[in-house]
Amino acid sequence: MAAELHVELVAADRQVWSGEARLVVARTASGDIGVMPGHQPLLSVLESGPVTIRTSDGGTVIAAVHGGFISFADNKLSLLAEIAELSDEIDVQRAERKLERAKAEGDAAAARRADVRLHAAAAR
Repeated sequence: MAAELHVELVAADRQVWSGEARLVVARTASGDIGVMPGHQPLLSVLESGPVTIRTSDGGTVIAAVHGGFISFADNKLSLLAEIAELSDEIDVQRAERKLERAKAEGDAAAARRADVRLHAAAAR
């Protein structure tokens, strides 16, 4: 079994992160999933939630992901997201304002996106 897997995290508008990892945890339509080198092939829908990437050098990358797909084969993991932001790119005050506004307007989808951003930022 290989010791690492190649990961590509891509949003609709850009490549967010690419590199080697030991573990990736993401939220799918079936629940949270952890993917390690040698995992069985996988194709699933990504749900809004944080994605945690444990890099080969012992670091951690956390991103807020909103919708898309996850695919794994031949030790290559692709996360194709509608929207994805690395935790250090997230403006916490802006996300808090968006969460308050979404709650006031009763916009559950916008509230979920803001909440995911805040969770990803808090996990930095």
